[in-house]
Amino acid sequence: MLHIVDDEDVLRDSLLWLARSRGIEACGHASAQLFLDQAAARFDAQGDCLLLDVRMPDLNGVAVFDQLVARGLTARLPVIFLTGHGDVPMAVDSLKRGAFDFFEKPFDGNRLMDRVEEALAVSRQAGASALVQARLASLSAREREVLDLILAGKMNKVVADQLGISMRTVEVHRAHIFDKMQVKTAVELAGLLK
Repeated sequence: MLHIVDDEDVLRDSLLWLARSRGIEACGHASAQLFLDQAAARFDAQGDCLLLDVRMPDLNGVAVFDQLVARGLTARLPVIFLTGHGDVPMAVDSLKRGAFDFFEKPFDGNRLMDRVEEALAVSRQAGASALVQARLASLSAREREVLDLILAGKMNKVVADQLGISMRTVEVHRAHIFDKMQVKTAVELAGLLK
């Protein structure tokens, strides 16, 4: 989902139209505070990106970006700044602190949407990686040992011998691992963790 935060109705509507014409799901927010209240806590693994105007009356884009950085959200929510009043030091500072890009108004809409698509891909990847890490964290220490041996291509009997447990116990751990990792086969598991 592309979130567009700009206090200029015409520009926000134009960006919404442009995004949707490229098949990008998008929503607009008339102020930074509305965005923070309505959307900032609900990012999903499908990918999100934020087009953020630098100068707005209620809360400026840099202050919003600072909040997102403090919450550790910029990996899953790449920020592309838009400004009609930017300067080189502001752009450089934003990029150094993790902004995805910085566009000065007027901008090339196609180039902007290309960068939005790239940012959405980065966000999806970060979300998927976080999801896999959460699933891995749900495994017990013994399940992690079994997982490592499964990924090494070991058969259940070899896993049982190496860990000093029964084959039936390996099968139970294997079933729990597949369930927690939401896969059906060892090949799928290996693909998820590559």
